[in-house]
Amino acid sequence: MKNLRITTALLFFAFALGACKKNNDNSLNTVNNSKEFIQEKGPKIQRIKINSEIDNDVRLSGGTLIKFKKNSFTKNGQPVTGDVTIEAYEMLNRKDVLMSGTNTNHVSGAPLISHGFIFIDAKVNGESVDKSLNIPINIAIPANGNDLTAIWEGVIDDNEQFAWNNMINPNGAGGNLFQVKPIDDTFIFDFGKLGWINCDVFYAYVNPKTTVRVTVNNNPGNMATFKALNGETFVYFCAKGENVAAQLYNEDGPNTVKSYDNSMPVGATGKFISFSIKDGKFYYAEQETTITANQNLTLTLTETTEAAIQTALNNLNNY
Repeated sequence: MKNLRITTALLFFAFALGACKKNNDNSLNTVNNSKEFIQEKGPKIQRIKINSEIDNDVRLSGGTLIKFKKNSFTKNGQPVTGDVTIEAYEMLNRKDVLMSGTNTNHVSGAPLISHGFIFIDAKVNGESVDKSLNIPINIAIPANGNDLTAIWEGVIDDNEQFAWNNMINPNGAGGNLFQVKPIDDTFIFDFGKLGWINCDVFYAYVNPKTTVRVTVNNNPGNMATFKALNGETFVYFCAKGENVAAQLYNEDGPNTVKSYDNSMPVGATGKFISFSIKDGKFYYAEQETTITANQNLTLTLTETTEAAIQTALNNLNNY
């Protein structure tokens, strides 16, 4: 009886120890850094093969329709014939923006409300064709009840940061903005280039603007650029009730970033968030606030799990 009690106690201890190890096990983590997280958890690339010598309609999984006219492509200035592989991404909500490491920043740094954006490339034998097209593509993106949008081109600067540059309406209407109204709850427009294309409007446009600084405590890495091509630590402002994911990446001292000068709307409410993944460890922080003049915030990263970061970013879709 004594031996049975000892054996039972040892079995219970072994089970408890195993459970403890399981609860603290990082084996469910599948990525080692922020770049890997974005590549694995963000929107997936969609590949569709078309014949460049006929008209083609390509519908992406999120509902975007892209129409390619025959003989649209060139490579090094020469006409492309035969098969072409279309590679595309869709970012149609805030979770997609955050988990792709992109943002909704105007090129000036002002926050934009995204009505959805996409990336389009076309390749022959694995190499991209010319970005400018012989014949514009026609794009249809779900409007989801929005009554007006502007069309923007994504640009990446010399520091590998990403933002949106305004496009001029090819039909000469709409002043300095390429503006589109929906037809049957769909934004439909022509675009003459491949690359990043966005449907956006300015967020809190009439509010006075200020500069916001965010210090990240317990920061394990460097501030991240577009898609974590460099760095591991992202900082975003996510507006309440709007699809805004404005990235702060201008460094302003150790572990501190700032918005572009006089770009953030005073009186706007939202969450400042930060996440970082480095050497297989995961960190997250968030703080809800109303933006005030010359605001200085501190976010303190705490160690967490891959699943917890993914859940937090997913939840911001409904914030």
